[in-house]
Amino acid sequence: MIYTVTFNPSIDYIVNVSDFKLGITNRTSYEQMRVGGKGINVSIVLKNLGVENTALGFKAGFTGDKIEDMVREYGIESDFIQIQEGCSRINLKISNFDGTEINGMGPVIDEEALDTFFKKLQILEKGDILVLSGSIPKGVSDNIYQIIMEKLADKGITVVVDATNKLLTNVLKYHPFLIKPNQAEINEIFGLELKTKEEVVPYAKKLKKMGAVNVLVSMGEQGAVLVDETWNVYLSDSLNGQVKNSVGAGDSMVAGFLTGLIEKNNYHDAFRMGIAAGCASAFSAELACKEDTYKLY
Repeated sequence: MIYTVTFNPSIDYIVNVSDFKLGITNRTSYEQMRVGGKGINVSIVLKNLGVENTALGFKAGFTGDKIEDMVREYGIESDFIQIQEGCSRINLKISNFDGTEINGMGPVIDEEALDTFFKKLQILEKGDILVLSGSIPKGVSDNIYQIIMEKLADKGITVVVDATNKLLTNVLKYHPFLIKPNQAEINEIFGLELKTKEEVVPYAKKLKKMGAVNVLVSMGEQGAVLVDETWNVYLSDSLNGQVKNSVGAGDSMVAGFLTGLIEKNNYHDAFRMGIAAGCASAFSAELACKEDTYKLY
């Protein structure tokens, strides 16, 4: 079974605003509301591609209840922990204005909720896959993914991590099976301005030397880079198509990669499926569906 974890899920309010201006009332020309959070995005695309999974995470208030309802509408099993105070966040994403976003903070996760979460993780068994993905809300330290991997170290769990800066680098010594930084995140980690796939490769290899088994770097319109567990390097341009909404494209790449690996049991096809799913999401107002993904694959 694949389990995804979203510490800070959201309702994403995605809009287009023609000729957006500051200091005046702007009106939308398109709007969509969907459940968000990187782990949830992975869950949705996995389900769309025919891979059963369970979404874990935290919820608070009426927005939290709505988030879990929306997850279940996709047919995804879920087991969210209720936070007693606050509300799960609402994120505003202006999709046609240079990727402008205003993301909410989310509720404070207290020690009692974290303890409940750690107990839930004990259901995982050898051979299960755990996807740790996205930001963390107030009250949670930036070594939380490291703590999770420590607690599961002897269970034979395959762990995937898609996170920023210390959330990512703190786990490398525990040898996550896959990490998926994007271009901006790899630049932040190393304090650089890498612009091409060829420039990214040596630093993907550095992350592998630091402990990751496989390193997949998403680079938007430039495509992606993979350095696999045997040090094979794969480069791919992005596929041709009109980008409609890049929200969730990187998460879709993770879901596609895992789907390809499960189906084909090799990294070449996993990489191809990751690219296809990422592009299928970017070329659509919704997250990648099976038909579009396999057509691009």
